[in-house]
Amino acid sequence: MIDIKLIRENPELVKENIKKKFQDHKLVLVDEVIELDRKNRDAKLNGDNLRSERKKLSEEIGKLMKANQKAEAEKLRQEVQKVNSAIEENEELEEHYSEEIKARMMKIPNIIDSSVPIGKDDSENVEVQKFGDPFVPKYEIPYHADIIDRFNGLDKESAGRTSGVGFYYLIGDIARLHEAMLAYARDYMIGHGFTYCIPPFMIRSNVVTGVMSFDEMEAMMYKIEGEDLYLIGTSEHSMIGRFIDQIVDESQLPITLTSYSPCFRKEIGSHGLEERGLYRVHQFEKQEMIVLCKPEESMEWYNKMWKLSVDLFRNLDIPVRQLDCCSGDMADLKVKSCDIEAWSPRQQKYFEVCSCSTLGDAQARRLGIRYKTKEGNKFVHTLNNTVLATPRALIALLECNYNEDGSINVPKVLQPYMGGKEKLIPVK
Repeated sequence: MIDIKLIRENPELVKENIKKKFQDHKLVLVDEVIELDRKNRDAKLNGDNLRSERKKLSEEIGKLMKANQKAEAEKLRQEVQKVNSAIEENEELEEHYSEEIKARMMKIPNIIDSSVPIGKDDSENVEVQKFGDPFVPKYEIPYHADIIDRFNGLDKESAGRTSGVGFYYLIGDIARLHEAMLAYARDYMIGHGFTYCIPPFMIRSNVVTGVMSFDEMEAMMYKIEGEDLYLIGTSEHSMIGRFIDQIVDESQLPITLTSYSPCFRKEIGSHGLEERGLYRVHQFEKQEMIVLCKPEESMEWYNKMWKLSVDLFRNLDIPVRQLDCCSGDMADLKVKSCDIEAWSPRQQKYFEVCSCSTLGDAQARRLGIRYKTKEGNKFVHTLNNTVLATPRALIALLECNYNEDGSINVPKVLQPYMGGKEKLIPVK
């Protein structure tokens, strides 16, 4: 949510930003906010005048009572009652205007950074650079579900009976490799000075609407029936929500955290769920990084964060590339965003494994997260990035470390988490 002062003072800038995101249907919201804001300020001024009038009348009543002029005092009391009724009506009007303004402000996208490429969807994202050489071995690499099957490592049939499409059992060495990746990601981030956290896996609606747009919420979140709780789609939501309505001291910034959680997503959309494999599922696990910092430090942290993911995947012997997300592919709260994509030697193309974003003060404004300075309280900037999300990262690791005989090389950084195993040998 942007500062309403920006809409008052520079509505054309806000409208131009909406056009850059190809959301022209939202242009009318800017004019509506301006008109509602004018009415709301008029109502506040009227309320101030009414309260001032009530104060004067009350003082006059006091003087009349001291002079024993009770009849005149009673007449003024009736006037005060009328003013009280007017104040009550005016306060209801103020509340109405405030709610209408907020409803529209929540839909107006954040101002994107000038470096963001302009485009309608992810097909217009821009490759920035590659890390590691993409390779294609002379032998065929099977589909990841078939690789895992040779280790008796995947059971989607049973998961279909217990939970439905989009769920899975991981078994044996594959399950162990899955957890080894997460354990390594945790220790990797701790080694880079981030504080490890395990957050609540359910959050209230006021936190949900504070960290994401309504469109995202409808497409992603599972609602707990009969309760004001949602299953998290990423631990970023719970981690940022931790600071709701808090004022942190300037000396505490930056706050750098890394969190583990399972993630639950509806995965509604044209892409659908993956019936046989693990690329798009309802449940997965993720190590996340979150930073709260001063506004002037946010772009520096943004660049540090995506580079951490790149280095982690290179440590897993996986080639990756960085893509700048275009304006139309970014969620409304984001200022700038990039994807890290892993190389798939089987498909001979890259696929998304990480997403890094700076959201400016949008989440902080919605959730009331500020920091205390000598000049007064200011809103923090919030950033988030995927350290590692599996099973997507698992798919990349299996393909990039697959041998012709069906065995899987265990990257050196994972061997301590795999009991020293250097290679996984298929059972069939």
